[in-house]
Amino acid sequence: MERDDKGIGAAKLGDFPEWYAQVVQKAELADYGPVKGTIAFRPYSYGIWELIQNAFDNMIKKTGHKNAYFPILIPESFIKKESEHFEGFAPEVFWVTHSGNNPLSERLILRPTSETIIYYFMAKWIRSWRDMPLLLNQWCNVTRAEIKDTKPFIRTSEFLWQEGHTAHATHEEAEKEVMQILEFYRKIIEEYIAVPVIIGKKSEREKFAGAEYTMTLEAMMPDGKALQCGTSHNLGQNFSKPFEVKFLDKDEKNKFAYTTSWGISTRLLGALIMVHGDDKGLVLPPRVAPIQAIIVPIAYDGESGKEVLSNADAIAAELNRKGIRTEIDKREGYTPGWKFNYWEMKGVPIRIEIGPKDIANKRAVIVKRVSGEKNPVERDKLLNQVKKDLNSIQKEMFKKASALLKERTTDVNNYEEFKDMLSSKGGFIKVKWCGSGECEEQIKKETTATCRAIIDQKEVSGKCVVCNMDAKYLAYFAKAY
Repeated sequence: MERDDKGIGAAKLGDFPEWYAQVVQKAELADYGPVKGTIAFRPYSYGIWELIQNAFDNMIKKTGHKNAYFPILIPESFIKKESEHFEGFAPEVFWVTHSGNNPLSERLILRPTSETIIYYFMAKWIRSWRDMPLLLNQWCNVTRAEIKDTKPFIRTSEFLWQEGHTAHATHEEAEKEVMQILEFYRKIIEEYIAVPVIIGKKSEREKFAGAEYTMTLEAMMPDGKALQCGTSHNLGQNFSKPFEVKFLDKDEKNKFAYTTSWGISTRLLGALIMVHGDDKGLVLPPRVAPIQAIIVPIAYDGESGKEVLSNADAIAAELNRKGIRTEIDKREGYTPGWKFNYWEMKGVPIRIEIGPKDIANKRAVIVKRVSGEKNPVERDKLLNQVKKDLNSIQKEMFKKASALLKERTTDVNNYEEFKDMLSSKGGFIKVKWCGSGECEEQIKKETTATCRAIIDQKEVSGKCVVCNMDAKYLAYFAKAY
């Protein structure tokens, strides 16, 4: 897409869907594919994903997990082995029916998730208790037939993710795995992407198809809709039994393994854009910014121009040596002002301006993207100031997003208040709930809100917000992407 000089033509708080679409394209994150529901990840968005990928990969490898890769084509008979799983995914799979011009004897599906194909291999690889825990992860693409309400990064027919799959000798070990991964996800989402989340359990209606239970991390977007950012599932023996993933235990008895699966996806990029972006474009948290500091030289002509570029090169080299991802915008034919706007659109956390006057005064100017604050800094103090600013920007962005979450969360005590608050304010509605599917279905039917997370509480006193029976849970409901 050709860039223009008009910036974002829609206000974030005025026309949120249009604002989001423009940021995605004008910040050069993605472009729409020829098939509905598909996008091309441009290098800038893929660079963000790589930083997320590297951070999470380091976490899981330190705890013994290993990366692998499994086939994208899965026989129809595999997904039918676990009936609940099949019912949950059948409406959104892509079917492969021919090989060339020849009909296949059995239909294949393009991977919507990999439990079935991975447990086929687990059944081959696991023989005894010595083979466990088997801790696998794969980074891959998956396909789901999203052809109606599509949105780049949030809901597309093909997206990127990691999916972990583990097998354990006991239910307790599987539970520990589920919670360990949940904490890793929290770190990625809150400490890297700077988006606060609500953590809880999915309801029976909303859990992953085939799971014993699902743990979830839910974020709140500025338009009042929730976004599921990651899930960790305890599958119990629901997949190991139909796929015969069993092992000879220490007591010389054959037993079925307890398995888990878990995933985060490029949906996190959508959360980042929505939560942090502003009317000038993208705003990136430093820890996942492909470029943390962009240097914009102010002069090019003559000897002064050469001196400016030489100083810019020296600053970039110093910052890069210290692990600060830094680039210089040396493009000709663009004014410094145009470049300022360009890099603001791209959301680079720090801009460093340097011109002849700055060199004469042995300084440079630091501009923070998140606040627009300009700060002249002595040249010999520049490195430390950039480090300090990157840390403060990361914290400031999380603090601002946390304020949004708090503002968009409301406690209510009766159903009329629930409906009024949902229609007028949106966001998370925190309620006491009896846990019945009937009440959950009534809420969804009448408001389109779903149960996003159930908070673990030993005792809940009070009445269900819908039926007025004794409540069992504290739960967060919201409209969601």
